[in-house]
Amino acid sequence: MKLSRREPPEIGISFLDTITCGIGAIILLMVITTTAQPEPEAPPVDPNEAEISRLQRELFASRDEVQAAIAKLEARRQALAEKSEEIAVIKRATATTLAQESNRSTAEQEAALNAKIKGELEIAHQRLTDEMQRLYAQRNRSRPDNYIGGIPIDSEYIVFIIDTSGSMFNYAWPKVLEQIVQTLSVYPRVKGLQVMNDEGSYIFPEYAGRWIDDSPARRRAVIDRLRTWNVFSNSSPTEGIVAAIEQFYRPDRKISLYVYGDEFTGRSIREVADFVRRANRPDASGTPLVRIHAIGFPVQFANAPGLQITGIRFAALMRELTRRNGGSFVGLNSFR
Repeated sequence: MKLSRREPPEIGISFLDTITCGIGAIILLMVITTTAQPEPEAPPVDPNEAEISRLQRELFASRDEVQAAIAKLEARRQALAEKSEEIAVIKRATATTLAQESNRSTAEQEAALNAKIKGELEIAHQRLTDEMQRLYAQRNRSRPDNYIGGIPIDSEYIVFIIDTSGSMFNYAWPKVLEQIVQTLSVYPRVKGLQVMNDEGSYIFPEYAGRWIDDSPARRRAVIDRLRTWNVFSNSSPTEGIVAAIEQFYRPDRKISLYVYGDEFTGRSIREVADFVRRANRPDASGTPLVRIHAIGFPVQFANAPGLQITGIRFAALMRELTRRNGGSFVGLNSFR
């Protein structure tokens, strides 16, 4: 039997469909596997989340309270500033009132003090010479006042003994010049004058041991030199007083010493008073050789009470010296 070989069949439509579907499935699978993203895992739950939330709420609440407190503090500061201004105004008004009252009280005290000093010094007159009687007669026609600060002006020769220490020169010097000008103005004319410091140093060394002739020009020269005269001083008038007595006393001269100072730094008031008393020995009638007056400047009393002792000692010394030596002591109320 003869076998017949059949021709292989051509590729049909069904086969192509199968191949196409397979390729499409592969492509679709590839697309799906390359574009799909994995779902993220859920974050873990923080066990402190509630506590953190609570703390945040408290922090915000505290911030609000702080802001409110700051605003309240600022308002109080503003109110305090306004009150401070009101207090300052009240203080200024009070100070003005107190100053006015103090001025009135000071004027009354000065009047009482001057009246007391004048009454106490009635016994301090020296017997006037014929020449001084004539000079006073001339002066009394124009100025019926024989006192300077309560001190009788009845001498023919005057010596100024001035404390030139730093406290006097730096704080009271304008007042010193004022007092010297006032003293000179009430003396119409004297036979001689001299200016020394409490150490015995002369304002004009060329006139050491002798009198400066009195004249308007000489008086102006003395005041001009005094403005800058600042020599060493130990704030003790002993040396100046003794030097003036020993160098200028003569039986026929009526001399007054004017001691200007603010403090005494020596060791003993009694020792100084006795030493001056021996130098200024009284005559048979008990009258001392020269009359000693003193004017105290209260510079030290501007300090604290514990630092006023040297000023107190000066006042005590001058009261004793002037009492023993026929003069008077005047303490000023101000050194300016």
